[in-house]
Amino acid sequence: MSSPSLMSSARSQALLQQALAHHQAGRLPAAAALYTQLRTLAPRTFDPWHLGGVAALQLGQLPEAVQLLTRALALNARSATTHMCLGLALASLGRNVDAEIRLREAVRLAPANHEAWTHLASVLVISGRLDEAADCYQRTVKLKPDYAQGWSGLGSVLQLQNRNDEAILHHSRALELDQHHPKARLARAQALQSTHRLQEALNDFDAHLARNPDDLEARSYRLLLLNYSSDIPRETLFAEHVAFGRQASANAARRPPAPATPAAALSDLPHRKLSIAFLSPDLRTHSIAYFVEPLLRHLDRERFEITLYHDHFVSDETTARLKTHAARFRNFIGLSADVVESQIRADAPDILIDLAGHTGLNRLPLYARRLAPVQINYLGYPATTGLREMDFRFTDALADPVGKTDAFHTEQLIRFAPTAWTYAPPAGAPAPAPPPSTRGGPFTFGSFNNLSKLSAATLRLWSAVLAAVPGSRLALKSFGLSRERLLPQLAAAGISTDRVELLAAPPALADHLALYSHVDVALDPFPYHGTTTTCEALWMGVPVITLAGDRHATRVGVSLLTAASHPELVALTGADYVSIAQRLASDSAALTALRSRLRDDLARSPLLDHAAQTARFGDALLACWEKPRASSAASTLAPAVCTP
Repeated sequence: MSSPSLMSSARSQALLQQALAHHQAGRLPAAAALYTQLRTLAPRTFDPWHLGGVAALQLGQLPEAVQLLTRALALNARSATTHMCLGLALASLGRNVDAEIRLREAVRLAPANHEAWTHLASVLVISGRLDEAADCYQRTVKLKPDYAQGWSGLGSVLQLQNRNDEAILHHSRALELDQHHPKARLARAQALQSTHRLQEALNDFDAHLARNPDDLEARSYRLLLLNYSSDIPRETLFAEHVAFGRQASANAARRPPAPATPAAALSDLPHRKLSIAFLSPDLRTHSIAYFVEPLLRHLDRERFEITLYHDHFVSDETTARLKTHAARFRNFIGLSADVVESQIRADAPDILIDLAGHTGLNRLPLYARRLAPVQINYLGYPATTGLREMDFRFTDALADPVGKTDAFHTEQLIRFAPTAWTYAPPAGAPAPAPPPSTRGGPFTFGSFNNLSKLSAATLRLWSAVLAAVPGSRLALKSFGLSRERLLPQLAAAGISTDRVELLAAPPALADHLALYSHVDVALDPFPYHGTTTTCEALWMGVPVITLAGDRHATRVGVSLLTAASHPELVALTGADYVSIAQRLASDSAALTALRSRLRDDLARSPLLDHAAQTARFGDALLACWEKPRASSAASTLAPAVCTP
């Protein structure tokens, strides 16, 4: 037996109208309170359950939204809008399988509902089913050709499929329809950055931030872009990062205070393992895995318990391998910041380590909320995070010389080992090959770095190298390689395009590594050095010339080459860089001998001494944990304390 409908009760009707007025005006708590009254008055009436669920969803009260919307569907199972909203709530809680079921029911009941198709596409993206997501967005824009969100969403899927030029066109279409669309300009900036059109990307970032100054995601992507410029002084770069940190702190301060860490948790370490959590979108087949997996494998399980927080829709064989080293593994992809915060607080790690910095899909604003007693940045990014809440940054004394780079970090620098990296060479790498110039070809310099690193200063320097070695060539390989865009940049730097070979990027890693057999000597870009590319080149027997600078990004090569026992490949000036290139090109016997031993030199280096590097890493973690317990000012930790 059902209760009378709301429409039959004058009081209920009046309350509903009041609630709707509050709801439409954005006064969500007031609306939610009235919907609660209505559910008491008419518990078997659909509207207060559905609308209350919508209000809870908008307020971010996700479990309550699920409960209310589920009850609404029990009263009216044919409400496509309720199915859609329930799908959104479930997706925000990470329940993507359940969310997809609800969203598919929404589009079945209302196949012309373009919003439901858009939300279904979003869930499919999180599940990594990009082709299906693209189909949903295609259906969206067919249903509603003037729907900017549909065009931008389709552009974002194309970006994930590395179809960035097409993505730019779709984001541009969205901006034609809505010049103030909240995400299209930001997404286009990211796509432009991925196609190495850095100035155009910067223009879009700046335009977006002029209208959305509190968008920390956009600020973070922009900071990554600034690292590629050879024209920005480190003082300016540091100030930009501090501004990000200041905004993140201000946003965090507006939130309710976080629960305090129980005193017992801070005092019983002698009786338990230290809980270490790593947060990264790159716990998959990615460069980061080469450097973090050895640490995970060798960390002392008697002293440490490991939690891994992955944050990407791709989980592959590398992810599965990394999972075996962790006591706990979670994937945060698609989850709201509040849900991620709640989960991390429930896990209560002692130390939370960020492996992303200002690279894509990072969660840096969450660190401003102080998620763990000790927070550390490591590996993924070549500069400060700008967050005062990030206590430490792990590095070494060559990448960050003592007294010379500390002032440009909000974190305290912990120089924990001779080199900050622990490298795991890829399995199945082919054997190093002799120099190609000894096999009848021209002397070939090469770079397999991200093309965004090829700054104007880099290209001018490489032009000087080619001029100093007559008949030499330059081989380049990178994702997003565009002859039409790159060759004019090379020509502007004085590099004749007939001396340039553009290599296609093969899909298989072994084939990628085999391409080093086409390169006599690798050239490191400036001011953003390579890391994985340098290690790979050395493993394949190819020497790398690097130019030392005044900040971490310009000193990675110094650390790696010194660790590999080849500091003679480090140039202190541009003239040194050219001179080293001339010397290597002028003596084929010496170059052949050098290439024959580079893999062994790397194998004997600290980079591949995984057990020792991990022991140093573990000792540094313990020291960083102990010091804040003894003093409330983490910045008092002297670098020597964490240096073996």
